[in-house]
Amino acid sequence: MKKILHLFLKYKIWLLGILKPLGFWGVAGIGLVDAAAIPVPMDLIIAGYAWADKRHFYLYVLAAAFGSAVGGLLPFALGRAGGELFLMKRIDRARYEQLLERFEKQEFMAMMVPSILPPPTPWKLFVIAAGVFEMKTSIFMLSIFVGRVIRYMITAILTIAYGPEIVHIAARLTTQHRIALSTGVLALLGLSVFWIWRAIWKKRGKKDGPGIDGELASLPK
Repeated sequence: MKKILHLFLKYKIWLLGILKPLGFWGVAGIGLVDAAAIPVPMDLIIAGYAWADKRHFYLYVLAAAFGSAVGGLLPFALGRAGGELFLMKRIDRARYEQLLERFEKQEFMAMMVPSILPPPTPWKLFVIAAGVFEMKTSIFMLSIFVGRVIRYMITAILTIAYGPEIVHIAARLTTQHRIALSTGVLALLGLSVFWIWRAIWKKRGKKDGPGIDGELASLPK
C-alpha cells in the first residue's frame, strides 16, 4: 500500500511539473485529469496559483472549472454506457431511488451542489449517476462549471485574504462538519435564488407600471 501511495505522489509531482509552466492551460489540464481519472488536490493547487498570481486568480478559477467540466465527460459517458451495475454495487436501492428522484426533479442542482462540496464528497459517483439517469450533456457540463467556479473562487479568495494555510484548516473543518457545510451551502444557494428572483420581479414591476392597485389609488375620489 505504501508503495502505491508513493507512486501516486510521484505521479502528481510529475504531472504538476509538466502542466504548471503552461499557466491557465496547465490548470485546466490538471482539472481535466482530476475529473476524468486520478484525483488531484485541486484546492491546494488553486491556492498555490492564486497566491502566486493574485491579480489573475479568477482566470485560474475559470480554467480549473472548465477542465473539470470537460474531464467529467469521461465518467459521465461510462455511466451512460452502462454504469447502473457499478452504481448499484456502491449504494443500496433506497439511496439509488433517492438519487434518481433528485435528478428527475432538479438535475442542475443535483450535480452542482456536489461540485461545490470538497472531499470526501463522492463526486464521481454523482457524475456516473448523472450518466445513468441520462442527464442532458449541456446541463451536466454547465452545472459542474458553475459549482466548481463557486468552490474554487471561495478557495482563491480565502487564500489571498488569509494565506495558503487556510486551505488546510478549511479541509479539516469541512471533513469534521460536512453535514453543517452542506446545509450552509444549500441555504446560501436558496437565499441567492430568492434575492435574484426578487430583483427580477421588482424590475418587471417597474416596467409594467404601477399595477392595478397603483391605478386605483391614482383615480380621483
